Amino acid sequence: MVSHHFVSQLILLALLWLFVILHLSWPKRAVTAPAVPTEAEPLQPKRSRSNEPKPFEGLTHKPQCALCARDPAYPKPPPPVPPDPMAPTNRRPREVDTSRHFCPHSDCDSRGWLGLGNLRANGHPSGGPWRQLHCASCQGYFLETHGTIFHGKQAAVELIVRVLAC
Repeated sequence: MVSHHFVSQLILLALLWLFVILHLSWPKRAVTAPAVPTEAEPLQPKRSRSNEPKPFEGLTHKPQCALCARDPAYPKPPPPVPPDPMAPTNRRPREVDTSRHFCPHSDCDSRGWLGLGNLRANGHPSGGPWRQLHCASCQGYFLETHGTIFHGKQAAVELIVRVLAC
């Protein structure tokens, strides 16, 4: 019985011999000289581009009159004025700091303004980890996670932070 190592080496040697024989017996391409043109065409130099900047067509015309020549300076609208802060009540002061939150409701006068005293903490709905905030201006409710990456997520905060850290 012949070893399979010997047979595989014999097959490899036969394939190598076959490729060498085919390479030697393959017809070679005849090398032909390139055809000489009857008339030599003159070489044209590359077209050099101008480095001059081209004027923008919208700025090349002159104004029709002196009033058109002046740049009209429209008065800028004044920045929005924040609403007055809410007056403190005679109740016990709230212990939850809401000075870094604002009301996100579009119809609220206090929308986007921080520290006006219009927000009140309203507990944890359904025993969840996030507080519900109440806006005294528009009587609307929202979670303290509004506008953050945790808003509307059902996963635990620790898991989200761990995934972001990875």
